[in-house]
Amino acid sequence: MVLELDRIDLQLLAALQHDGHATNPQLGERVHLSASQVSRRIQRLQDAGLIDRCVTLLRPAKVGLTVTAFTRVSLQRHGEAHNDAFDRAVAAMPEVLECYSVTGPYDYQLRIVAADLEAFAQFMMHRLMRLPGVRSVESSVVLQEIKRTTELPLEHLKGT
Repeated sequence: MVLELDRIDLQLLAALQHDGHATNPQLGERVHLSASQVSRRIQRLQDAGLIDRCVTLLRPAKVGLTVTAFTRVSLQRHGEAHNDAFDRAVAAMPEVLECYSVTGPYDYQLRIVAADLEAFAQFMMHRLMRLPGVRSVESSVVLQEIKRTTELPLEHLKGT
């Protein structure tokens, strides 16, 4: 069953994506509802699985993580057991912020953070590249962050 979203639901989702710490009274002012009505709507959106979780986003450089890299990984062998082992190993590495199984010449795309280039090199050579089944890796180190957001576009839902 797909949840029917109205204009107010979309406004609430947009507002929460922008500021997850906004209180129900603050959100109510934005969408012209009482705090209790906002609370009920948010609970309905959570129950439906539209809201995954609320987090606080830290600035990597402010916590000493000055290097971000996008790394592509190819495995030697494919199959559920090989992929599952890699998935579990990478999920346990705090330096890996995101990991995606992808199409194309590589099997995975990772977003990795490190304190500096030396720490990144150590992570790559002594941890990631030593995982069983890793055939090759290729990394691109971020020179400058142009855009970083966690806010999903919702315009396509306005007709629902």
